[in-house]
Amino acid sequence: MFNLNKKKTTLNVPNILSVIKKYDTPIWMYDGNTIKKKINMLKQFDIVRFAQKSCSNIHILRFMKQFNIKIDAVSLGEIERALLAGFTPKNDEIIFTSDIIDDQTLKKVIHHNITINVGSLNMLEQIGKISPQHRIWIRINPQFGHGHNKKTNTGGENSKHGIWNPELALPLIKKYQLNLIGLHMHIGSGTNYQHLKKVCDAMLKQVIKLNQDIQYISAGGGLPIPYTRNEKKININNYFQLWNNTKKKIEQYLHHPITLEIEPGRFLVAESGILVAKVYAKKETKNKKFILVESGFNDLIRPVMYGSYHHISIIGHNNRIIDKKKKEKVIIGGPLCESGDIFTQDAQGELKERNLPKIKIGDYIVLHNTGAYGSSMSSNYNTKPLIPEILFENHYPRIIRKRQTIKELLKLETDITFQY
Repeated sequence: MFNLNKKKTTLNVPNILSVIKKYDTPIWMYDGNTIKKKINMLKQFDIVRFAQKSCSNIHILRFMKQFNIKIDAVSLGEIERALLAGFTPKNDEIIFTSDIIDDQTLKKVIHHNITINVGSLNMLEQIGKISPQHRIWIRINPQFGHGHNKKTNTGGENSKHGIWNPELALPLIKKYQLNLIGLHMHIGSGTNYQHLKKVCDAMLKQVIKLNQDIQYISAGGGLPIPYTRNEKKININNYFQLWNNTKKKIEQYLHHPITLEIEPGRFLVAESGILVAKVYAKKETKNKKFILVESGFNDLIRPVMYGSYHHISIIGHNNRIIDKKKKEKVIIGGPLCESGDIFTQDAQGELKERNLPKIKIGDYIVLHNTGAYGSSMSSNYNTKPLIPEILFENHYPRIIRKRQTIKELLKLETDITFQY
């Protein structure tokens, strides 16, 4: 989706400008056709379970539901979102995954009989005491991990996720007669084939070691997408074949069929989304040129948190034609009162210049591939209201989140009667 002038994509210049005219900027936009296409790429798997944390808008969840997607929720709020979107605990349409479970969430999952993907031994005690025979998975830490950034590595001794010695869970499962139905592994985001093969082997070894009559295994998430032109797209068929071979070996060991789940987040939604923001200032220091826009890491935190790269396009204000031959090296920053509020930086926080067409005040920058961990990680830092979200369905744009007002933001504090 790097070329905004492609007629095949819904998120083209005319459509973007039309949305801006109606809803203003900054703004998120998503292409439903892209999400549908990515879902269809995973049809070989028995179950596709969306990692809702990556993009949790209720309307996007509803959009996905029509394609038989199931949901992974990691908080009470995400459970409520899934329920509002029409998902039910029936047939495990919702599974709750966590390493801890607070009392309020525990009551909710028991009330709705939601299957729990357990990430700690303490959780087994909590669940077992209140809800013996509850359906559970075990999330296993395979004692190694991998990710595009150390903060996205979810396996190994430095990871808080999963159970390190899953055999210690068996006495607790037996004590409370918990119904263990599946095993789950996820080592991080951006997994390559070498690490994937290790995960598959680790899953097989754990099935044999634990010797439990499970019905499901989960390949976890971590499917990468190409953020830059140089990155190759993942071969889904190769990915599936590695896991399917493991599935067959486990079925042979257990003497019955099992169900293979995959749990993508970024893969389904990242390429569907863009963030559009208006340029308000140009500044020069001794050796650098800064372009300052109205969005900051309150909207998109990935660059400052992970040093993530997002391709940037320019749309001219008032139909100004962008001359792609005339370029300049610039740094793109936001409005926040933070030196780190820069969209063009690396994982060490070093500023990285981009060679972009010359930008003028009033133009719009488009940050690509922001559908995952964009809006869902946004905040009200600097008392900035959350911005609107637009979903294109069948080429028709509709608003799926209104622009938050400062009054709404402050209402949580002003609605309190308090005497000093």
